[in-house]
Amino acid sequence: MQEQYRTIPREGVHESEINRSRFICALAPAATEQEAQAFVARIRKEHPTASHNCFAYVIGADASVQKASDDGEPGGTAGVPMLQMLTRREVRYVVAVVTRYYGGVKLGAGGLIRAYGGVVGEALDSLGTIVRQRFRLASVTVDHQRAGKLENDLRATGRAVREVRYAEAVTIEIGLPEADVEGFRAWLADATAGTATLELGGEAYGDA
Repeated sequence: MQEQYRTIPREGVHESEINRSRFICALAPAATEQEAQAFVARIRKEHPTASHNCFAYVIGADASVQKASDDGEPGGTAGVPMLQMLTRREVRYVVAVVTRYYGGVKLGAGGLIRAYGGVVGEALDSLGTIVRQRFRLASVTVDHQRAGKLENDLRATGRAVREVRYAEAVTIEIGLPEADVEGFRAWLADATAGTATLELGGEAYGDA
């Protein structure tokens, strides 16, 4: 499994004009292929009179799902260069739709490849990217007396506190890098004089 991956923080739109054609790139995070396809359908609905709505998406931290469509442009001149830009920039869980309004000047195959790939690159530059790190989810259970100080200590040492639940005891859900688990176990025993329990759960990705 990938230790980390790069993605975009939110949806965004970037527009370029090339030889009187408008190229509008809409980018969005997508957790699944279904989400990516729903975004493509939404953009198509927003631009029903466009000449083309070409798309590319990369799903999976290891880029296991990759799809691209030229939507009527000459084969390999739109979707593929868009996809290549996403993979070259190493972004994952992302979908790009480039809407083209034809301006009357033909760009030729090379011009189209540069235009479609280029506008995706510019959109990524304007949105920026974030890195998500693989974490092991863990639950720390501690008595009420120590909970407040422990939560503060966790945050002060940069631990990713995800949730705090109060019942007979206090359960603090955290995310730990895999390599940090044993060191954290020792730190926790020290910080709580051995009174806290640590339970390890599954894995997830969070902000690095």
